Amino acid sequence: MNTPSFNLNVSSSLNYRDSPSTALAKNMIVVALGITINYINGTLIHTFRKHEIFYMNPRYVLFIHLVVNDMIQLTTSISLFVFSYVFYKINASFCCFIVIFAVFTTVNTPLNLALMAVECYVAVCFPLRHAELCTIKRTYFLIGCIWVLSAASILPDIFIILATEPLWLFYSTIFCSRDNLFRHPIHLQKRDVSHIIFLSGVWFTLFFTYFRIFFVAHAANSAEKNAKKARNTILLHGFQLLLCMLTYVAPLAQKFLIFMAPAYYLQMLFLWYIFVQILPRLVSPIVYGLRDKTFEKHLRKYLLCTIRAANKLHP
Repeated sequence: MNTPSFNLNVSSSLNYRDSPSTALAKNMIVVALGITINYINGTLIHTFRKHEIFYMNPRYVLFIHLVVNDMIQLTTSISLFVFSYVFYKINASFCCFIVIFAVFTTVNTPLNLALMAVECYVAVCFPLRHAELCTIKRTYFLIGCIWVLSAASILPDIFIILATEPLWLFYSTIFCSRDNLFRHPIHLQKRDVSHIIFLSGVWFTLFFTYFRIFFVAHAANSAEKNAKKARNTILLHGFQLLLCMLTYVAPLAQKFLIFMAPAYYLQMLFLWYIFVQILPRLVSPIVYGLRDKTFEKHLRKYLLCTIRAANKLHP
């Protein structure tokens, strides 16, 4: 049974094999983590929907969009992980459908983080104009722009594959990975350029907003508490973005792991997948679900209700 490796939320073929018991254990761990994280994120969405105070606030709208995006990203990643063990090869058209969602959500994440950092910046540096600048209508418009930019990143790949690959490819079965599907050299060049442009813009936004908030905190003591919280939030966004960026160095990391510890390659590759693809999905609930007092108060109520209901069913 082949073990998967991962590049941008998808698997790629290896010449290494896991024993059936090890493969089963890995799949159970991944699925259990995925169900747990999606349950937490689902509770966040339920909490958001039940209280008007959240969906009338641009900050929470951007947050819940990130949570939904994380759920889609996590689901596609785990699906491909399980498919690589159970089926090994799947229909190329179905693979293309999953990969498109994986690319969409991967590009959406840094752009959403950049918008959330800008919202923090406006709230701290221009508090009197925050309600004017950060409206719900503009927030949904910017979310739409995120998806348009993501589409601009993946649509050229689709046009290139339609123009360069034979039609029978879409009826064949392949090991589902972005590299197996989009294998023309132009794909790689375009991908590298788009990654550099997107990530450079996002990192510039995070650094700019962080230092602007930092200077405001020192200039006005009255704003220091809110500014400190905003700075910590942006730092968490930066940490989350750093974890997301690790997917872009996956091929280099795999070669490094083979060179450093070939005997433990499968175990280290699995830990890499957990650390890069699954654990970052926990950052969003921590940033707002637990650190935000308003959200935490309502979230705790729903989590406690669920625990009490489970205790009644299993006394």
